[in-house]
Amino acid sequence: MEFVVDGKKAFAYTAAHDLDPKKPTIAFVHGAGLDHSWFGLQSRYFGYHGWNVLALDLPGHGRSAGPPLATIQEMADWVVKALKSEKACIVGHSTGTLVALECAARHPDRVERIALIGTAYPMKVADAFLDAAKRNEYAAFDMHTIWGHAAQVPLAANPNPGMWMYGDTQARLERLAPGVLYNDLKATNDYAAGLESAATVKCPALFILGRRDMMTPTRGGMKLAEAIKHSTTVVIDFSGHSLMAEAPDATLDALIEFLK
Repeated sequence: MEFVVDGKKAFAYTAAHDLDPKKPTIAFVHGAGLDHSWFGLQSRYFGYHGWNVLALDLPGHGRSAGPPLATIQEMADWVVKALKSEKACIVGHSTGTLVALECAARHPDRVERIALIGTAYPMKVADAFLDAAKRNEYAAFDMHTIWGHAAQVPLAANPNPGMWMYGDTQARLERLAPGVLYNDLKATNDYAAGLESAATVKCPALFILGRRDMMTPTRGGMKLAEAIKHSTTVVIDFSGHSLMAEAPDATLDALIEFLK
């Protein structure tokens, strides 16, 4: 679905369903350098099981016009403007978890629940990663891909038949305009309001963490969860950072249980 936010074209995958004001709404917010397709299984499931789905492309990503937004707070305000309902549940991954957190903190009347997949606070980015992204070097895509999956991924079968996790991630990154990945990584690295915002969140929150996550270690996610009064944590032992691809069924089951 194409629509307009702040005078610019935006896109959201809706699971091929028209939005129905009688149904609850769930919005999905992707991580740095990615797009709506990162939530393929999860967004499609909810779209076919009684929900309005908005799997968003943030500005400058996927099919949404740029430029990208420079801060997590700006991204959060944009997401709330993009919602097609008065209230919604928001699911974020990686950088998108910080956006979801800020949505709940800044717009509590619009957000019913948040689910944070592969998160930690602070979410610092390695200098080498930032520098490579700033120079638009392909090495940044390699770091994103390798660190974004558990170490066993290159040696194991993909739970999604016919898909190659490394290749799938890099194909998405290769579609980015120069500077977009660096913009996202810098916004993530600079974000400093995590614990302060978490303390103000009043809606229920779900944390889905990967035990083998190298980008957002489990201990950082649990630290953030402790700052939210009504939070539940699910740890998936065999997954790294890319939980929707590495552990699609376990991730979906956790979301279903949380949102039922």
